[in-house]
Amino acid sequence: MTTMTKSPVKVARQALAVGLQALRLYSHKNSPKKFTQPQLFSCLVLKTFFKTDYRGVEQLLVDLPDLAETLRLEQVPHFTTLHKAAGRLLKLRRAERLVTATVGLCLKRRRTVQRGALDSTGFQCGHASSYYVRRRSRDGKSYQHTTYRRFAKLEAAVDCSTHAILGVIPRRGPRVDTDRFVPLFENALRRARLLTMLADAGYDSEPNHRHAREKRGVRSFIPATAGRPTTKPPTGRYRRRMKQRLNKNYGQYGQRWQVESVFSMIKRRLGSVVHARSYWSQCRELMLLAVTYNVMLL
Repeated sequence: MTTMTKSPVKVARQALAVGLQALRLYSHKNSPKKFTQPQLFSCLVLKTFFKTDYRGVEQLLVDLPDLAETLRLEQVPHFTTLHKAAGRLLKLRRAERLVTATVGLCLKRRRTVQRGALDSTGFQCGHASSYYVRRRSRDGKSYQHTTYRRFAKLEAAVDCSTHAILGVIPRRGPRVDTDRFVPLFENALRRARLLTMLADAGYDSEPNHRHAREKRGVRSFIPATAGRPTTKPPTGRYRRRMKQRLNKNYGQYGQRWQVESVFSMIKRRLGSVVHARSYWSQCRELMLLAVTYNVMLL
């Protein structure tokens, strides 16, 4: 069973180790050099860990000197410094390096993953409770079920044995997942060698099977249920094989629910609401969620 650390000192220590491995000490040779980039990154991880904002993590570092000592901070950074650091350190390329560093520390020398699973989940972009949404109506008497047009969407590929996130892509939903198999699959292959990849019916496509099996040599298991219900066999060699043999291999495909456990742990421990408003700010916050989750697994 995967356990996630609840000690902020341990999280700070691991976040600093990840930052030292993935980031340079300073962004520019003429920087003020008051704080290193790994230190600022660790503060951002603590912000997500405590589910607070920039002002809140600044006050926590003042009230908890053990955290500041763990991060080797001579002074506590101002909340505006942390805000600017988030925009700089969580850009896609740097965030990808941070994810790579956490995966390397999670897997250590074992870079071959026996079984991986990929899926996507949505995060709320507002603070209205679900009870309020149901109660809101024009007449004030009947219930109203509101469907939001846009929400923050996190696509993730995970290791079924360790629950570590191997690949992550932030987006905005709702959108179909059929054409998202290859980008997310390739994102995970940058960090680990996969032997088997599991996905739900939302990724059902014959080109997805061909890409995984013929081009990458990875066994793919996806239920062949896309399209209208019919008694005819599915089109495509691998989709017909899924229709015939997936139930026999259910012991292997049944592990796909591990990715749902990862999403559950993220939302229970780190929250299910994205506070950012703009698209790129939401992407940076989703990447920070994924990195913080991996840091808590170390």
